[in-house]
Amino acid sequence: MPLRYTPMPSDLAARYRRREPDAYGLTPEIHVSGGDGMPCRHCLANINAGDPYLILAYRPFPELQPYAETGPIFLHAEECQAYAGGAVPPILTTSKDYLLRGYSEDDRIVYGSGSVVPVADIGARATELLQRAEIAYVHVRSARNNCYQCRIERA
Repeated sequence: MPLRYTPMPSDLAARYRRREPDAYGLTPEIHVSGGDGMPCRHCLANINAGDPYLILAYRPFPELQPYAETGPIFLHAEECQAYAGGAVPPILTTSKDYLLRGYSEDDRIVYGSGSVVPVADIGARATELLQRAEIAYVHVRSARNNCYQCRIERA
């Protein structure tokens, strides 16, 4: 099954770069990257050392509801190109494993779908989950901190 790794929407990234309020109503914080561990959720690549970036609260769901998790993410402070590749994006190669979890069409967690998956198995596990009729998309999150990384959909 062809997969699409979906970044944060470009219009939302632009709003945050204009320093509009994040999911908690706060102004995104601006910092300078030390070079490691700062994955941008728009281009899905790491932010280079010396580049400015934002830290903000992000809720990758269309509306508030009990399963709409919100958490911290990083974003290039300056415009970057949205990730559009079909392969595993660069930010998903910086850890040994990630948490993958399936969500239904109404943005609810599909119980029993979450598991920590080695990087080499991300595509296979996402394909397995997306073959289930009740799963509309998959979130990739940090296996250690639960930070949102990106969304995987059927291409």
